[in-house]
Amino acid sequence: MTTSNDIPLASHPNNRAAHHRTDEAWLQNAIGADNVLVFLMQKGQPLVAANGQNLVWLGPEVAKITPQGEQIFLGEDKAGAPIFAVDMDPTFKLEGSLLQGSGDFTDMRAAASGLSPMEANLASTARSLLEWHRNHPFCAKCGAKSEVTEAGWKRVCPSCGAEHFPRTDPVAIMLAVKDDKCLLGRQAGWPAGFWSALAGFVEPGETLEQAAARELEEEAGIKADPASAEYLFCQPWPFPSSLMVGIILEAQTTEVSVEQDELEAARWITRDEARQVLAGTHPDIYAPPPMAVAHHILKAWAERDS
Repeated sequence: MTTSNDIPLASHPNNRAAHHRTDEAWLQNAIGADNVLVFLMQKGQPLVAANGQNLVWLGPEVAKITPQGEQIFLGEDKAGAPIFAVDMDPTFKLEGSLLQGSGDFTDMRAAASGLSPMEANLASTARSLLEWHRNHPFCAKCGAKSEVTEAGWKRVCPSCGAEHFPRTDPVAIMLAVKDDKCLLGRQAGWPAGFWSALAGFVEPGETLEQAAARELEEEAGIKADPASAEYLFCQPWPFPSSLMVGIILEAQTTEVSVEQDELEAARWITRDEARQVLAGTHPDIYAPPPMAVAHHILKAWAERDS
């Protein structure tokens, strides 16, 4: 059975070693240690080797590369080596630097599909944290400029003392099913032929199941009882920082009424068609890529006995 540990971007083999985040002396020694493992990010993109299959890993020589931005401590590997992500200043150029020819800063979606599960998880975590820092530089309480603390895992306002922590937005991503059919939808801006499961953010005061049922009705006009929701698995999604919670939801109605602000279209397909979609043999539908949790939700349902 597929679990969250099997889902791309969700693999978590390293020890986050959170007790080190408040130890400034330890962190300063760790970033310069002989066994330190460091990879670079720039504008949300990891530095990926030319083969497209690995991050470009550095050691203490990272100190020779400037200009740099924030350092994020991501934990330790199984041998106890500290792992850091360093955010490079937007003005930094690979050309003419010590890293010229080592690789390229690569779009996260493209990079994640080629990286190992461990590296994809690390890059995903770093991207979420760095984008949070980039988008929340000011205190939400008093408006003053806040400061990064705890190795990148917190911001503190020097003016009022308020503490701010990285946020993760829960998203219900659901496959509505009825008898031997499931519901797929598509947005207007998606490539021709691309269909996926429906999804929506969880609002304050509601459960994941209630959010799934509400979004299903809002987007496609399909009613469902939240009590019928079946949790499958979840996936961190660093665009910018969501937790995609995979759900199968038993539909009570089948007549589709699409909310154009949300979807361009929605359609029911059979289990056999879903298997064709996953196999790449369907005449006019192709599935979300294996990196996306929607692919695995559809796969989990399609592989069940009808």
